[in-house]
Amino acid sequence: MAQENSANHDHDLFVIGGGSGGVRAARMAAATGARVAVVEEYRYGGTCVIRGCVPKKLFSYASHFHEDFEDSGGFGWTVEGARFDWPTLIANKDREIDRLEGIYQTLLKNAGVEALRGHARLLDPHRVEVSGPDGTRVHSAETILIATGAKPFYPEGEGWEHAISSNEAFHLAELPKRVLVNGGGYIAVEFAGIFNGLGSAVTLLYRGPRILRGFDEDVRETLAIEMTKKGIDIAVEATVERIEKVAGGLAVQLSNGTSLEVDAVMAATGRRPNSDDLGLDAAGVKTNGKGAIEVDEYSRTSQPNVYALGDVTDRMALTPVAIEEAMAFVDTVYRGKPRSMDYENIATAVFSHPTVSTVGLSETEARERHGSVDIYRSLFRPLKHTLSGRDEKTLMKMIVERTGQKVVGIHMVGPDAPEIIQGLAVAVKAGATKEVFDATVGIHPTAGEEFVTMREPVPEPEPEQQAAG
Repeated sequence: MAQENSANHDHDLFVIGGGSGGVRAARMAAATGARVAVVEEYRYGGTCVIRGCVPKKLFSYASHFHEDFEDSGGFGWTVEGARFDWPTLIANKDREIDRLEGIYQTLLKNAGVEALRGHARLLDPHRVEVSGPDGTRVHSAETILIATGAKPFYPEGEGWEHAISSNEAFHLAELPKRVLVNGGGYIAVEFAGIFNGLGSAVTLLYRGPRILRGFDEDVRETLAIEMTKKGIDIAVEATVERIEKVAGGLAVQLSNGTSLEVDAVMAATGRRPNSDDLGLDAAGVKTNGKGAIEVDEYSRTSQPNVYALGDVTDRMALTPVAIEEAMAFVDTVYRGKPRSMDYENIATAVFSHPTVSTVGLSETEARERHGSVDIYRSLFRPLKHTLSGRDEKTLMKMIVERTGQKVVGIHMVGPDAPEIIQGLAVAVKAGATKEVFDATVGIHPTAGEEFVTMREPVPEPEPEQQAAG
């Protein structure tokens, strides 16, 4: 089905969603001379900037200071009278988020993109109705791009109306003294560490046997051990049956028969595509059973002139991925250089306490794909803690496919893991072999040098151990 001539429409491109992916696509498309409009219902910058990655990491920075103050004693420092003020953190965070939103708006303006406010609904494959503060208006476009992201969801059950999600966690009037975080993924372990670091008593509840499903098993085990050392109570293979509001806070009944009283329950069991009330049926845009918009390798939906990218699709829910998908979309539609997004060897980070970062395959995935692999693993006490006295270990793990000695996975749990893995991700993406790592001179003394000094693979597990995981 051929697209209609752009002269018949108000815009060449109409973008629904002003997050990282939508804004990048709008700006880059406008740079090619396209007439572009973008609409955002909440705030420009999207989840990552407004109530996701950026404020989350600011909170994470704040929550690390209590350990920094404690650790400083081993280095001769005496810190007296240190105290934390939640309202100050919230106010400073809000000021920074306001600044960043202003930057996004300026970028769009300078690119010549028409930035709108309001809720968008597709009327058909070429028309979008926008209802906003200035009333309702119908826009037409040759191409439509949906980049509305995802939103938190609450489990089914009694009393979840009393809970909060990550959205509300950034705007609480006061820091809860007792918190139950329900979930075992990125968001759950990150906020468990944040609340714990700021002084809350934290219980992390996960229905599965071990947190961070989908990550390498050594990573999952190491993080759980280190989080427990920090005082986080990790309860696994249990769910919330009921939440009741009581005089002292919230009473929570668990499926394992135990109960606890807390000041806040945080639902952190994942996010769902923000695809409701977009008029997708009217436009003939198909979704899957999860509500995610179905797309092909070029981000094209079931309608040839309608595209979708980012978390509203069922691919990889990471901000840098949405940005790269946006660049691939612009190359394909406006630069005459069709290309698809490459999802192999995308590095990721979990800003837990301690941090986690990985690139490439887990050990289980590597064995399934390559058969024989060599595993290099190091578990050690960081140099800093030889004087701080803190009982914390760092894990570093490298996975090498045996035949060609190509490094196919690198994993780390410990301080600065994301900063270290970001650099190593380039080597993995480039297809570096173990020989290249061995020939690289390390920077001493650093934790990162461990990745270029590991020489002996760990012994192969017995067949029955390997099958057991």
